[in-house]
Amino acid sequence: MPKVQVMIERCKGCERCNDACPQGIVKMSKGFNAKGYKYSTVVEQSRCIGCRMCAISCPDVAIEVSVEGAQYDFFTY
Repeated sequence: MPKVQVMIERCKGCERCNDACPQGIVKMSKGFNAKGYKYSTVVEQSRCIGCRMCAISCPDVAIEVSVEGAQYDFFTY
């Protein structure tokens, strides 16, 4: 099962990952990080399909997606 990890202190709350997630599981938190930004968080980890669109769209490299087992690459880089 894929696991999405948001590095809270790197996130500046641009919401690009929220828009990029096809499952709609990345949302803005109600709290703030040390810099005063609202940060993204994963609300339903079990629905993640491991597409990595959230990580690809993040300009601050604040999201890491790890996948165990079979992984499908939707894009060729």
